[in-house]
Amino acid sequence: MIYCEEKVVAFIGLGSNLADPIVQIDQARRAINDLAKVDELGFSSLYRSPPMGPQDQPDYTNAVMKVVAQLPALVLLRALQKIENSQGRLRTGERWVARTLDLDLLLFGEQCIREPDLVVPHPGLADRAFVLYPLEEIDKDIQVPGLGTITALVSNCPLSGLIKIN
Repeated sequence: MIYCEEKVVAFIGLGSNLADPIVQIDQARRAINDLAKVDELGFSSLYRSPPMGPQDQPDYTNAVMKVVAQLPALVLLRALQKIENSQGRLRTGERWVARTLDLDLLLFGEQCIREPDLVVPHPGLADRAFVLYPLEEIDKDIQVPGLGTITALVSNCPLSGLIKIN
């Protein structure tokens, strides 16, 4: 695995709406903590949110994890995808379908990344209550590159059915 000298603070979105979502998120949190050169700095409360896209699926359970990583962003993304796969994530090519686990690299330091497999800040971040509210909960000082402060983004984003569950 490729490691970096520099430590970068990153934020990971966790979501699940299948196979006991709270357990899925807890297992994913532990798996992320087990990654070499990745250390947890914070973890939000769990939130329940209606699904994006097709409404004929269960609500999602979401959280955000703050980590410090000594890995390039793409290496961290690949590690997150392995965790998803190990927890039964099926990639069908369809967007917004039910899933056992969804791990998204939301922010990676102050970097703006535009790669075929990775866009950071995560697209849609500014419009998703299930991302913004947990982000603000664990770090009110976040500056989202190109978008402004987390507090300003939250103030412009309705809850849209988001409920804090713990």
